Amino acid sequence: METRIAIIGIIVEEPDSVEPLNALLHQYADCIIGRMGIPYRQRGLSIISVAVDAQPDAISALSGKIGRLPGVSVKAAYSQA
Repeated sequence: METRIAIIGIIVEEPDSVEPLNALLHQYADCIIGRMGIPYRQRGLSIISVAVDAQPDAISALSGKIGRLPGVSVKAAYSQA
């Protein structure tokens, strides 16, 4: 199965979810191209973008697991090919 490029956008509003989020990202480290995190202290949240190159099922699984963390919102945008 071919891989796809995707960007996973994550907003973390619950500080206690940061450690489990990092653990999930570590589990998928082999498909992560790069990651950028921006702490937005004035609003008490963090904005994270993760670029991945993986099979669509793996991207969906990672996004789903992230979305189940308390106080975390996630969306994935996929490349066309």
